[in-house]
Amino acid sequence: MSAIRATRKSARCRFKVGGPQVTDDANPPPGFKPHARRSPFTDPFEPLFARIDADHYSLGTRLRPVHCNSRGLVHGGFIATLADNAMGLSCGLALSQAGRKVLGMVTVNLAVDYVGQAKVGDWLETQSALVKLGGSLAFVQTRLMSHDLIVARANATFKIKTA
Repeated sequence: MSAIRATRKSARCRFKVGGPQVTDDANPPPGFKPHARRSPFTDPFEPLFARIDADHYSLGTRLRPVHCNSRGLVHGGFIATLADNAMGLSCGLALSQAGRKVLGMVTVNLAVDYVGQAKVGDWLETQSALVKLGGSLAFVQTRLMSHDLIVARANATFKIKTA
């Protein structure tokens, strides 16, 4: 993960992280492709986009009213959903790269800190990193970013189902 540097603005602490700048409201940033793993639960949130790097699986979307509360700000439930999904996919990627045969995973703990905001029209993406991959548990963290600012950070523990 990129180094985080704090900048002070109007007596509030904001975190700035280097990342892709999005200027075209109709398209995802470079490297993001349509997300192929759909489910009935996430279908209302489509379109979702994915970028798979060597060590993590990022998800992102252009925020629409379906992702937001009545004030037009991204809803905490959507943030938790996107974070959980991205961290699970990152964990699955790590397990696959480790040559582990896995039947599936379930989230046993999810903690989210909401530290910023994003609004309709903003690009929101996850930046996940594996913390530890154990025999039956995996620990992952992610940041949800918009305009190079942290909107939320999350940590999850997954139970690994093996054959």
